[in-house]
Amino acid sequence: MSRLAKRLLFDQKQSAEIYNLIAKIDIVKGQWKLSEKLSPQMIARLKTSVLITSSGASTRIEGAKLSDAQVKKLYENMHIQKFKNRDEQEVAGYLELLKKVFDSWRKLSFSENLIKNFHQEIMKYSEKDTRHRGQYKFGSNRVEAIDRAGKVVGVIFDPTPPHLVSKEMLELTDWTKKELASTNALPLLLIANFIFEFLAIHPFQDGNGRTSRVLTNFLLLKAGYEFVPYISHESLVENNKADYYLALNKTQKTWKKKTENITPWIIFFLKTVLKQAELSLKLLTEEQVEDFLSEKQLQIWQFALSQKTFARADAIKGTKLNTRTIEESIKKLLRMNKLKKIGEGKATRYEVIL
Repeated sequence: MSRLAKRLLFDQKQSAEIYNLIAKIDIVKGQWKLSEKLSPQMIARLKTSVLITSSGASTRIEGAKLSDAQVKKLYENMHIQKFKNRDEQEVAGYLELLKKVFDSWRKLSFSENLIKNFHQEIMKYSEKDTRHRGQYKFGSNRVEAIDRAGKVVGVIFDPTPPHLVSKEMLELTDWTKKELASTNALPLLLIANFIFEFLAIHPFQDGNGRTSRVLTNFLLLKAGYEFVPYISHESLVENNKADYYLALNKTQKTWKKKTENITPWIIFFLKTVLKQAELSLKLLTEEQVEDFLSEKQLQIWQFALSQKTFARADAIKGTKLNTRTIEESIKKLLRMNKLKKIGEGKATRYEVIL
């Protein structure tokens, strides 16, 4: 039995927790496939929102500073393709690749070449990374502990040395591809296992974390978890960044030892996907007022939510939309029982009903 397979043998307690998490996720997977509740308009909005939040979160995990608002502005001006700094370059590469995955995952096949291509796309705009885009590392990239003076005081983790990367990546990719094709496969376990080993090998000089998160989205979609583009996986990881690194560090301590214990990482990964699944289920079970609004009406609704109570003049000033559009939108929101009219004449105000 290979090392990759052996470490997926769990004791009774571990198995109970792991398979319980998988069962809950797979229930949502089935419900999502059977549902056609989301409108095309809502789907487009959700995908755009996730592209922005995921790209911001994934790059911030690695130290970038752009807020979601700044990422949104960048996304809206991507056609310009002139980026001020490294943070913008990294976000732009991630945005483009993630959009490609969301739009074309059915046409893409999992392979070592695809992984290299993903890395090349992520680094597309990074000027300092020209030398190693889509190429395995040429030097050590061990994770070191550095003191306040900038001096290396220890090694936190020592990944695969450069001369062994090609061999280990080929073995990992071939084994994972074969296992995912098996009729007895548990895709979530195999994906979690692959992502951990990928991060442990650390095959690229830089960009390993970002590449791993795009691969997570891709592999989950290929395995049938089609709710992935509608709730940001990266944002959930960013919100639990401390637990993410703790799970990785605990597991990495036993990497390639006689008895590997991958359980902490598996549990973290599955809990993250479960949260993603549960949030996606809310999209199906809760009425979405956004489904029934045009883009301008949605703008007014978002303004109303930000104010809770407002007058017509407030809406005109706050949205810069014309009076007629404001009036028609308010009437529609009143009919939908999302707004309540208070007062009469010039004193009329509108209150959001939640």
